[in-house]
Amino acid sequence: MRRILRRAGLGPTLGALLLGTFFLLALVGPMLAPYAPEAQSLDHLLEGPSRAHLLGTDENGCDLLSQLLYGARLAAAVSLGVVALCMAIGTAIGTLAGYVGGWVDEAIMRFVDVLLAFPGILLNLAIVALVPKAGTGVFVFALVVNGWVGYARLARGQVLEVREREFVVAARALGVPPLRVMLRHIAPNILAPLVVQATFAFAGVILVEASLSFLGIGRLRPYSWGALLAQGTTYVWRTQHLAMVPGLAIALVVLGCNLLGDGLRDRLDPKRART
Repeated sequence: MRRILRRAGLGPTLGALLLGTFFLLALVGPMLAPYAPEAQSLDHLLEGPSRAHLLGTDENGCDLLSQLLYGARLAAAVSLGVVALCMAIGTAIGTLAGYVGGWVDEAIMRFVDVLLAFPGILLNLAIVALVPKAGTGVFVFALVVNGWVGYARLARGQVLEVREREFVVAARALGVPPLRVMLRHIAPNILAPLVVQATFAFAGVILVEASLSFLGIGRLRPYSWGALLAQGTTYVWRTQHLAMVPGLAIALVVLGCNLLGDGLRDRLDPKRART
C-alpha cells in the first residue's frame, strides 16, 4: 500500500493528513470528550456503539471515545518527548564523534555498537519492570536510554562529510572555536536526514509504548492505547470493538508516520524518488 501511494504521489499528503489529525485530536480531543476517561457506568459494561457511547464502552463501563481522545494526548506527549530527547542527545554525541575523530570517535561508536547489539525492547522492558510503579518520567527514560544511538550514527556519518566542505575548512582556518563550528556551521547542515529519522522514530515510540502497555508493564494510564488494546483482546470473543478501535488508531498513526517519512526522504534525496 505504501508503494502504491508513493507512486501515485499521495503518500506524503495522506501521511501529513493522518498525523495532523492525530495531533489535532491530541490537542483538543480531551475538551471534546463526552465523558471523563475513567468515569464508570456499571450499567453499561462492554456495550457496543450507541448514541450515548459512539464507540461503545469498556469492561468498567467507561466511554471508549473519551478514553481514545485522552490516550491520544498521552501518546503524543510521550512520543514527542522521547523523540526530542533522543534527537538532541544523539545529534550532540554523533556530531562530537564525527568532528573530533580519533579515540573519542572510536570510544563513542563502540559504545553505540554495544547498545545496538542489545535488543532494544528487552532493555526498555527491563528498565520499566525494575521500577515498582513506573510513571511517565521512567517510561521516557527507558526509551531514551537506547533511542539516541540511531541519531548518533546518522549524525556522525553526516558530519564526516560536512566537515570537509569549504565553509567548514575556512571557519577552522580563521580560528573559529570548535564548539562554534559544530553549532553554527555543521549542525544546521545535517538536520534534514535527522528529521526524517525522527519521523520514523515517532511511529516506533508509539509501537513500543503500546507493546509495553499490552504486556502489562509500564502502563501509564488505563486509557493508554496499549492498555485499551490489551483489554480488548481479553474480551475479543465477546465484543470486537474494544480491540479494533485502539488497534486501528495505532495503525493509522504509524502509517501516517511512515508515509510522511517516505515522502520527506524522497524529497531530500531525489535519487530515491527515481528508484
